Amino acid sequence: MIEHYLIEASTFAGQIDNVINIVGVLVGFWGLLTAAIFFWLLFRFRARDGVASQYITGEEKEQKRFISIPHYLIMVCDIFIIVAAIQAWVVVKQHLPEQPHATVRVIGQQWAWTFVHPGPDGQLDTADDVTMNDELHVEVNQPYIFELSSRDVLHNFSVPVFRLKQDAIPGRVITGWFEANQTGTFDIQCAEICGIGHGLMPARIVIESAEEHAAWIAQQSPTQLAAAPTGAPNAN
Repeated sequence: MIEHYLIEASTFAGQIDNVINIVGVLVGFWGLLTAAIFFWLLFRFRARDGVASQYITGEEKEQKRFISIPHYLIMVCDIFIIVAAIQAWVVVKQHLPEQPHATVRVIGQQWAWTFVHPGPDGQLDTADDVTMNDELHVEVNQPYIFELSSRDVLHNFSVPVFRLKQDAIPGRVITGWFEANQTGTFDIQCAEICGIGHGLMPARIVIESAEEHAAWIAQQSPTQLAAAPTGAPNAN
């Protein structure tokens, strides 16, 4: 249901939405059923002339079943939610991509994001790294591992179209992953209240085709810029 209204731009977004759908359907069903029974009881046992009220203790077996049977049915529903949630957790949090992947570094600070992309050599911490503020560029259908850290306080790296949220904790480097499945430009948020400028800490993720991403990396790489001619020679 939710997928009809929100973009699913990562390979695991659908699995996250599935958990939300299951929770929504089950909670909605029991909520509506409870409300219907509640109003029926109000109508059925309303005060009427000539009808004495009843004192019910709830200890009788035939009365207890109205609590115990729904209780057990709800526990069965909880099993479906737990199974779906664990499956999504294992995929998103417990395993990193085994196939060839790229690595990006994500750094939160009051109040901006810094993204370090590997340059043409595909490796971080080399001379051709590309560092951008508030703009992350990735290639579509390419698994990425991100190294997330904070320079000051708690932040949260949130990409809504990926269904990705991960706290950035000072003093720690947290590793996660994503794989974009469509091109486009989308929002990145800080989903942790991190100070007075929290609401002014947006960024964006640009998902490009392989050719577009390679061209962008080559254009932005410091080593490529240093090697480029600075202008036409002076005429004599």
